[in-house]
Amino acid sequence: MNTKRSVILSVFYIVLSAIVIALFFPREGKFRYQFNEGKPWRYGLLTAPNDFPIYKETSEIDAAKDSIRKKFEPYFRFNPGEEKKKLEAWHERMSALQHAGVPYSTLLYIDKSLRRIYDKGIISSSELALMNTENRTRITALTNSVADVRPLTDFHSVKSAYEEIINNAPEHIDREILMECNINEYLTENVFYDPETSNKILDDLIQNVPLSSGMVQAGERIVDRGEVIDSRTYSVLRSLKIVHETKSGGAQRQNVIFTGQLVLIFGIMACFGLYIATFNSRIFLKRKDLIFILLCILVSCILSEMCVKYNFMNIYIIPFAIIPIVIRTFFDSHTALFTHLITVAICSLTALFPYEFLLLQILTCIVVIFSLKDLSQRSQLIKCAIFVFLSYVVFYLSLVVYQEGDFSKINWMMMLYFSINFILLSFSYMLIYVLEKLFGYLSPITLIELSNLNNPLLKKLSETAPGTFQHTLQVSILASKAGEKVGADTQLIRTGTLYHDIGKVNNPAFFTENQKGFNPHEKLSFEQSAQIIIAHVTDGIAMAEKAGIPKKIIDFISTHHGKGVAKFFYNSFRNEFPDRPVNEALFTYPGPNPSTRETAILMMADSVEAASRSLKDYSDESIKSLINKIIDSKIADGLLKNAPLTFDNIEVIKSVFLERLKTMYHTRISYPELNEEKTSVTEDQHHNA
Repeated sequence: MNTKRSVILSVFYIVLSAIVIALFFPREGKFRYQFNEGKPWRYGLLTAPNDFPIYKETSEIDAAKDSIRKKFEPYFRFNPGEEKKKLEAWHERMSALQHAGVPYSTLLYIDKSLRRIYDKGIISSSELALMNTENRTRITALTNSVADVRPLTDFHSVKSAYEEIINNAPEHIDREILMECNINEYLTENVFYDPETSNKILDDLIQNVPLSSGMVQAGERIVDRGEVIDSRTYSVLRSLKIVHETKSGGAQRQNVIFTGQLVLIFGIMACFGLYIATFNSRIFLKRKDLIFILLCILVSCILSEMCVKYNFMNIYIIPFAIIPIVIRTFFDSHTALFTHLITVAICSLTALFPYEFLLLQILTCIVVIFSLKDLSQRSQLIKCAIFVFLSYVVFYLSLVVYQEGDFSKINWMMMLYFSINFILLSFSYMLIYVLEKLFGYLSPITLIELSNLNNPLLKKLSETAPGTFQHTLQVSILASKAGEKVGADTQLIRTGTLYHDIGKVNNPAFFTENQKGFNPHEKLSFEQSAQIIIAHVTDGIAMAEKAGIPKKIIDFISTHHGKGVAKFFYNSFRNEFPDRPVNEALFTYPGPNPSTRETAILMMADSVEAASRSLKDYSDESIKSLINKIIDSKIADGLLKNAPLTFDNIEVIKSVFLERLKTMYHTRISYPELNEEKTSVTEDQHHNA
């Protein structure tokens, strides 16, 4: 039921975010200026609110299209099928004519002439007449996939081909015999008009007619009060009006535009929701995490929309790269990348050049992800900001040179925008610190800083309870290695482990690892001893809260014994007083039980490491038996029931503990003793062995 409620709330938050983003999308009003060519400008100084093209008049565009149609060279295609049939028929007739007494030279002339004319091409008389009527002087001949532009005069009709063969015959050939060969029967069209290809290419050429004759840059001066509007200024003003009205329109159009924006943004945000729900359900179901990521998207989108709507700054000043930086810091690289893609996809809808904007933002995001692959120092955030700045500059310059092929087209103001972006991005380390406090997150940087052994609490632990401190270090090795194998947050485990026993500094002598021959528990009752031992959890929580330690670390302190029982004193009490009722609350830790993989791993590692110190034999069998006994008892007592660990995970953790404990205690095989008579082995050889 709780999961279903969480899903409904998550969907609601995503839908609400989409609505808010759509509401802030720019929707302009009616163009407020009136103007006429040759008349003075009646308003104040007008500058371009953004980059826009200078649109041509409709008559100019139509004239350009007509010119393309007139100069177009239609496409004709060679079809050798009919030609081949005619030539085969001629070859059959050729033998008969030779037997009938026609000179071989005459037949050879006809054969060569037919092949030559077919190679040049024969077009139907009607199509030739149409080309001449349209004043076409050249056509494009297609042979297979090869196009060749040729003069129309290169081609024959059937009639002109026949006349050429007859009229161009050498003097030694008898024309009467030539005409009796019925050459016209072996002539046919082999070049045909290709309307599909012609129309497609003509349409492409017409579609590519430029609709504008230049660009006006954002901030460029257009006209000032009293100036007479010349033809160019009129074209610029007319283009500005077209752009403005295209973006706005009437009330009905406004509603249609808003509906389209809303549906589009819903679709993009739905993709985000599906991704998070499918690949990172923990974030999808955890209200705080989902709201945090949605706020990252929301703030960036609203900022970009306001920039475009009110033109108070260039959109490239907004440090979009801060989204993957922040989300990578608190979550993972995949979530950071996808969230950034969703954000810039929405923001590109408002950008003047959406494809260029999208390309630059995606490439810089990839740079961020790779530069923060292993985040361990705050200085890395500054380096990341530098890499982002350099990426913007290099990618922008490359894009302009690629598109324009001219260095003079570079807008050097973009360098200023990128520099401001870099300055804002450089403060990301401060923003991360603020977000940690507001949302209770822990960045890898903070975890590493907390792991510093010079931290006051850890330093006090090492000085006051050195045995506990050594135990803590050993547990840290066990737990972090196990966490790595099952995909847990190893840095969080390592840091949480270092703090889990800090409460022991209040009474270090009451814990075995710190005792030196004297055991103060001998003078106390079992209940008193249990209370002192249990108190190290509550004392540790109090000390950590006073020192400002984050809650995620405090969770390791409160859960490392869960709601387990202080079994040594509990069992001792039951053995000594079998008939006396037991107040189990006096022997039970306050809990709660572990609810994350990290805290569950610590509970197991803590118990296994502590118990391993009592082993007399550090063989594989004894260590394995101890590990199984300890962890299985935790499971049997229900202490791990809330932890998201599978049985496979448990087995992996056990195997890691076994290998690490074997390494810690240096388990070795037993060396065989030398026989008494083999005493000639030298001492050096013995040591080397």
